[in-house]
Amino acid sequence: MPYQPMLLYMVTDVDIPFAELPDSARRHVHIFQGHQFLDRFAMGIIVAVTALALQGRGLGVGEIGTLFAVYAAIVLTTELPFGGLADGIGRRPVFLLATVASLAASFVFILSDTFWPLSLSFALVGIGRALRSGTLDAWYVEGLREHAPGTELQPLLARAQTANFAGLGVGAIVGGLLPGFVAGNDPTTPLVGHTVYDVSYAAGLVLTVAVIAYTVLLVREPARPLSTAIILREVRAVPATIRDGAQLAASDRSLLLLLTILALMLFATNPVEVLWPTVVQALLDPERAAALVGLVTAGYFLAIAFGASLAGKVSRLFRRRHAVTLAVVLGALILCQIVLALQGSLAGFVGTFLLFSVVLGLSESPAATILHSRVPDGRRSTILSVQSLLKQLGAMAGLLVLGWIGDTEGVGAAWIAGTVGLGAAAALAILLARQTGR
Repeated sequence: MPYQPMLLYMVTDVDIPFAELPDSARRHVHIFQGHQFLDRFAMGIIVAVTALALQGRGLGVGEIGTLFAVYAAIVLTTELPFGGLADGIGRRPVFLLATVASLAASFVFILSDTFWPLSLSFALVGIGRALRSGTLDAWYVEGLREHAPGTELQPLLARAQTANFAGLGVGAIVGGLLPGFVAGNDPTTPLVGHTVYDVSYAAGLVLTVAVIAYTVLLVREPARPLSTAIILREVRAVPATIRDGAQLAASDRSLLLLLTILALMLFATNPVEVLWPTVVQALLDPERAAALVGLVTAGYFLAIAFGASLAGKVSRLFRRRHAVTLAVVLGALILCQIVLALQGSLAGFVGTFLLFSVVLGLSESPAATILHSRVPDGRRSTILSVQSLLKQLGAMAGLLVLGWIGDTEGVGAAWIAGTVGLGAAAALAILLARQTGR
């Protein structure tokens, strides 16, 4: 039976200081924070060197772009089915399947030096990403509802997001430095794989094994009976689960508004996140630009983590009216993006970009709090996958439209044009605030 829209936006949730939460709730938060940091650290250490490792294998820009397109296509086609599967057989088993896919992707990457085997690696990365989508995030929120019912979610979501981006930032730093610090790792005779950068992939592989161990030992969820027949039944039920999740998203006006806001936001901001290295390269010689891009990439993740850590304090300024907070943050992003587009000096550009990243981090937990407050537990992973899918579609549309503007009018003009999307998102956030009273 299709799910009917549910009014789950609880205005009675209480903002309890973290130290006053029950011990079980604080332990749940700490376990998830540790998991997020370790999992994203394993990702960040690889992200830092992926393009360099591909170039070191002799691939051109077109081939590298095609590999990322393979990854995106796999994610877009599998994310919703896997989200529905997580709602059916459990979040932990599906997440563990994701880590197995990530391990396989790293093994294939290290062993490969031509396009087609590498495309298999990127396809496996896409499967791992799709399997991850909405799994342990749903487990975290449902655990908070169990261990600390009636507690305001936003500060606790912000804690998790801070750990998430801190892991990516630290991983990017370590991944960028590791190839030059490992003894015996020479460009002519790399220690691992086919390039000096593959040692970072090997380190990411080891860390992924640690993530598996952490998940098995510390992430607990109610036991669900699993057998081949049950798994096949849940797989057959995935289309109905997706349909029910899509109906829930479409029939709940506030949820639909939020998902539209997030898609518009990614339309505008993703081209900034993708194209900023081209501006740095234009301001410096290639050798110095490569080193600075690595440092700023780490700074970008850490700035988002810092913004996420401030989100609780900012939310209190607006009396926990999360849609209002989101509208104000979107307005601040408009200003930051325009100022960033107009920068002509390296120092001004880097400083403004890091400020932009902090504001971007402020947007994460208010949006997540609104979403989780309107979604029933039985469809949480599915709706998170719907959200991720729409955000990716918004990001892809932004890269196509604003990328074309960037080619013809310049990157700065493209970023300024993107603020139209942010303006529309801010207007919808104001409408959402009026509709929900928050």
